[in-house]
Amino acid sequence: MKLLINIAIILASFSGMEGVAWLTHKYVMHGIFWPLHRDHHLKEHYGFLERNDLFFLIFALPGIACLAAGTLYRLPVCTCIGIGITLYGACYFFVHDLFIHQRIKVLRNSENRYLKAIRRAHKMHHKHTGKYDGESFGMLWVSWKYFRNTSKNNPA
Repeated sequence: MKLLINIAIILASFSGMEGVAWLTHKYVMHGIFWPLHRDHHLKEHYGFLERNDLFFLIFALPGIACLAAGTLYRLPVCTCIGIGITLYGACYFFVHDLFIHQRIKVLRNSENRYLKAIRRAHKMHHKHTGKYDGESFGMLWVSWKYFRNTSKNNPA
């Protein structure tokens, strides 16, 4: 029973991070921290890393803190929350940096409707190069409208 509770906490933490990512992206990254995020919306990128990549460290801190607290103070709930946050971070890296932005040229082609919808939603987000008037701020949960026309003959 304890194992199932721990798994539920991990899954809830992972799922909750999508909401945290959406809110943070819309109101913090496109708000007060726009100077750090702006270069991610530029068409030209100068080098492998962007200032926007500093958010990776910022977002890693809560996961590290939960894992540390869980380990040091023997708090399994904190450990499970830290695992969920860390798994979301790993998923974000694979989906956003590898699949969508092709930082490393892997996972280029997929006929999967869900992955095409994710790529299309992110493309629409980047259509807006400014701080305002953005759309699709999440990563894994995308509006049904991005699933339209995701057939084999219509790439994302």
